Amino acid sequence: MPLNEKQKRHLRGLLHQRKPVVIIGGAGLTENVMVEIDGALSHHELVKVKVNADDKAARTAMIQQIGQQTRSELVQTIGHTASFYRQAEQPKITFPNK
Repeated sequence: MPLNEKQKRHLRGLLHQRKPVVIIGGAGLTENVMVEIDGALSHHELVKVKVNADDKAARTAMIQQIGQQTRSELVQTIGHTASFYRQAEQPKITFPNK
């Protein structure tokens, strides 16, 4: 189920104090990196990923690939940092009702 704008706004507020959990380096988006991102999403639900790609088109393609392969929702992108959310089986993040 896609997130609505109110839920994304709540998640962006939670992102302020978080640091990138995974940093994609010169080797690009490898299978091992995808496993790390998937594991981080399973454990934390909300993660920041730093994508060190100079080419904006390549960076955008990597971000889309991460979302598709991990079945996660892109919350926001700021510069080289993208944030993803995927609800865990036992959710840790709760959304306000109002």
